[in-house]
Amino acid sequence: EMNLAAAGIESDSRGRIACRGTVFVDTEAGVYLPKHKRRVGLVFQDAQLFPHLTVAQNIAFGRLFVPAAGRTAPVDQVIQVLGISDLMARRPARLSGGEKQRVALARALLASPRLLLMDEPLASLDDDRQQEILPLIERMRDEFAIPILYITHSVAEVRRLASTVVMLKNGRIQQTGPVRLVFPPDQSAVGGR
Repeated sequence: EMNLAAAGIESDSRGRIACRGTVFVDTEAGVYLPKHKRRVGLVFQDAQLFPHLTVAQNIAFGRLFVPAAGRTAPVDQVIQVLGISDLMARRPARLSGGEKQRVALARALLASPRLLLMDEPLASLDDDRQQEILPLIERMRDEFAIPILYITHSVAEVRRLASTVVMLKNGRIQQTGPVRLVFPPDQSAVGGR
């Protein structure tokens, strides 16, 4: 899948993936940048937080692998944008689903990624938590200007968050273009992944 190939988790795919001038994969040219050099921030359905660490320790983890000169996201701003300042001393077991996702977003941002890969980050949340997280993703997109590869089956999420859409079905590109052209206002379901 494209998301796994972009993150460097899947290496059997063919094609070319580049972000901001850095080529991650180009199978024709024999280029395969190791995943630790790609700087891809990952956010999945399950927040995948370290249960033995506090929120503060979880979000600091991403910064451990980025030299001080390469850190692009200010800690205080990320904490403020995601509204997690009152959660810093808690462990994941004491967080709601929405709180866990906000912490996962913070950890990904604080790793100063070239690309933020979000694979159905709202799928495991109820409608209220989804409505809580969507505006935060919009703010992240707008305030931190990090390209986001957002994988979802939800047309509503695509319409709200995307600028460009790549619609896949059975692993093949079906359509690419601006969101308003790929998903006109009267269309309500995604035909595949």
